[in-house]
Amino acid sequence: MSGLTVTGAEVRYGDLVAVDDVDLAVAPGEIVALLGASGSGKSSLLRGVAGLEPLTAGRVCWSGDDLSSVPVHKRGFGMMFQDGQLFAHLSVEGNIAYGLFREPKQLRRERVTELLDVVGLAGYGKRRVSELSGGQAQRVALARSLAPRPRLLLLDEPLSALDRNLREHMVGVLADALHTTGTTALYVTHDQDEAFALADRVGVMENGRLLQTDAPAVLWRHPDSQAVAAFLGYGPFVTGEVSQRLGGPDAPADRLVGIGPAALLPDSGGVVLPLIEQRYQRGEVLVGVQLPDDQPATVRLPEKVPDATLQVSLDAAGCVSVPVG
Repeated sequence: MSGLTVTGAEVRYGDLVAVDDVDLAVAPGEIVALLGASGSGKSSLLRGVAGLEPLTAGRVCWSGDDLSSVPVHKRGFGMMFQDGQLFAHLSVEGNIAYGLFREPKQLRRERVTELLDVVGLAGYGKRRVSELSGGQAQRVALARSLAPRPRLLLLDEPLSALDRNLREHMVGVLADALHTTGTTALYVTHDQDEAFALADRVGVMENGRLLQTDAPAVLWRHPDSQAVAAFLGYGPFVTGEVSQRLGGPDAPADRLVGIGPAALLPDSGGVVLPLIEQRYQRGEVLVGVQLPDDQPATVRLPEKVPDATLQVSLDAAGCVSVPVG
């Protein structure tokens, strides 16, 4: 197979198994995001692919060639990190051209000009990096990573140091740059919105295992397990009987219904549930209610409820069915 293939990958730190028997493939031109909480193994897997961490088992291959004995600098992979790691003594164009020292001067200039345009910094070439904002610095770091035309670009939480508004904007910049240049990329993040907006496929990791890899829409609507659904924001998980009592979908005994973030709706004809708490969050009120099986759940409303109970129903479109356990 062309592109990246990872087979049975394992990374250990002493007795700790950080990556546990992971299989992964990234096709040429594809962007795959590894999504997981801190400590899930996503960055360790990325470092194993780069060669920065030795695999204790398994293989990393490119187009069928085993890279086990190939050093980091000869794998043809690029890397972009959270802090950008720009060289303060070089200008913007000097940073971007850093990996092009073997190219003729004219080709270096043309490549730098091309990438400044790709990342939206045309005319910034002579600037000092100390004069850049955080978002601009990350654009330069991206351009520098793309400059040598890596056959695979590895990105490890490159936007996590930016504030939310800037991060949301930079996701679009990243996606456009990667698609414009046709770059194959493996992207690590803990942010679900970031992964879904950027990647062609998203893999969810937990405790070193890759639980599921699918296109964002498939992953969201058809999680393979309760663990994947819970990470994506579904929950609580109720039996088909409880779901039906709330007006939601049925489920057989071997499956549960996962309630989505906005699936419980106020309904004057719905089931009466006792209130647990109410709190404001980002312009809305999160109303905690107690389900018929005594689990807590949340209803999102524009304002607080004056009573001790709330009538609700369950929107089937906001639910998923997952196996028990």
